[in-house]
This record gives sequence, C-alpha cells and structure tokens, in this order.
Amino acid sequence: MPAKKYQWLVAGLVFAILWSSASTATKIALKAAQPLIIAVARFGVAALIMLVIAHGILRKPLPKGKEWSQLIIYGLLNITVYLGLYVIAMQQVTASIGALTVAVSPVFISFMSVFFLKKPLSGQIILAICICLLGIIVVAWPLLDGASVTPLGLTLLVASMLSYSVGTIYFSSRNWHGMHLFVINGWQTLFGGLLLLPVALFTYKPLLNHFTWNFWGGTLWLAIPVSIGAVALWLALLKQDAVKAGMWLFISPVFGIIIAALWMQDPVSIYTIAGLLLVLGGLALSHFQARKVITNT
Repeated sequence: MPAKKYQWLVAGLVFAILWSSASTATKIALKAAQPLIIAVARFGVAALIMLVIAHGILRKPLPKGKEWSQLIIYGLLNITVYLGLYVIAMQQVTASIGALTVAVSPVFISFMSVFFLKKPLSGQIILAICICLLGIIVVAWPLLDGASVTPLGLTLLVASMLSYSVGTIYFSSRNWHGMHLFVINGWQTLFGGLLLLPVALFTYKPLLNHFTWNFWGGTLWLAIPVSIGAVALWLALLKQDAVKAGMWLFISPVFGIIIAALWMQDPVSIYTIAGLLLVLGGLALSHFQARKVITNT
C-alpha cells in the first residue's frame, strides 16, 4: 500500500477518534464546572494557540475591513450559539447521544441549505434527516425515564446543530480572500468566546466550579485535540478527496459510542445499536445524495 494511502488512513482514523471524543470530554469537564465556564476556558485556550501560530509563527496578516464583521458573525453562529447551547445540552443527555447528534451535522447542513442557499429540497434529504432524528430518539428512548436524558436536553442539542449548520453555510458563502485557516478559526473562536463571556460571568456560581483534573483534562482536550487537531485533520482530508473524506463521518458515531461506553459507562443496549444503525443509514443516504449532486454538476 502506498505511503500516501497509509497517511490518509491514519489521518482519517485519528480525526474520527478525536472528533467523536468531544462529547465524552465535555461530560468529564461538566463533573467539575458549569457549562459556560468550560466553554469560555476552551475557547480562550484554543484561540490563543491558533492566533499565536497564525500571527506569531506563520506571520500571516491580520484580517482587514469587512473581514472583521464576517469573523464576528461566524463566531456568533459557530461558537457562541452552537457550542454554547451544545455544552448546556450535554448536562441533560449522555455522551453517546451527544456524539450521535454531532455526527449527523452533514444532514442538518443539507437541510438548512434549502432555506439559505435556495437549494432544492429532495425527498432523500427529508428522509435522511427523519431517519437520523429517529435514530437519536431510539437511543434516548429508554433513558428518558431517568435523569441522564431529558426532552429539553435533546431540544437544545438539535437547536445547537441548526446553528452550526447555518454557521457552516455562512462560512462557505463568504469570500475569505485566501485567509489562513488558523487566522479564521483563531479569531472566530476568540470573538465567539467573548460574546459568551458576559453570560458566563452573569450565571457564575463559585460553589459549582472546581478547577480539578476533570475540569482541566476535559477542557484542554476540547481546546487542543478537538478544536485544533480534529479540524486541521478534517481540512487535510477534504483537500485530498472531499467525497472520500465523508466516510470518516460515518465512522465517528461508532467511535463516539465506544469512547462513551468505556470512559463514561454509557449503556450499550439493543436501542443503542438500533439507533446507531438508523443514524448511519441516514448519513449514507445524505452522502449518496451529495455525491450524486457532485457527479451531475
């Protein structure tokens, strides 16, 4: 097997593991602190590292003019609203359900493109999003009687994914004039965190925050391997082959459930397996629809 194929496989596997570990890392950090405190700390660390790399090491130019407002809007959608709602929702859902919901983001993006990019709404996309949502409900169903999953948590999780989808569409529709990835991600993460900071300070309760290993371990994992490492690997995979890169999104919910079961002792039942299969089926349906569109254009 050629060396490049080995590199592609390793990069894909590492991406899938890192990407799918985010929900478990969030649950670990939530054992020690309030959700928005975790979020602000995560964004602060990630933004600092990316901006130092971008402007201090790589010597990339600062954004200018209209680019600043684009970065603020992107940060609001992709950081403040999406990840703010996500970390709050993770208080009321299991790590497995968090991983499954994040994995179906391509389906949400296809659905929201209908409204924001005026793309036609195909029957396949409607069916794909219904199958994926059904899969998440199937996994959550036996847990709704207890405190580990609540309807509010599921609603906030879906709302966060809608904001992420709008943010992704906004990003793809803007002209970034060749701006480096770390410049875009560094500044949008910083702005998103700053917009979230007043809410975090207003709701801060000292007795609920303990800066222990759980807090720092979970938060730093989210900031560095997930926010920086996984995103960089994903963009590298997209550059090689955008269609094949989608395969790793199929695998990520499998890793997410395995990581949650091993680290958080999340239950793996017949409902979990059935829900996972439904999510994978919905992702496959959406992927084949996207591939068909690419082939026909």
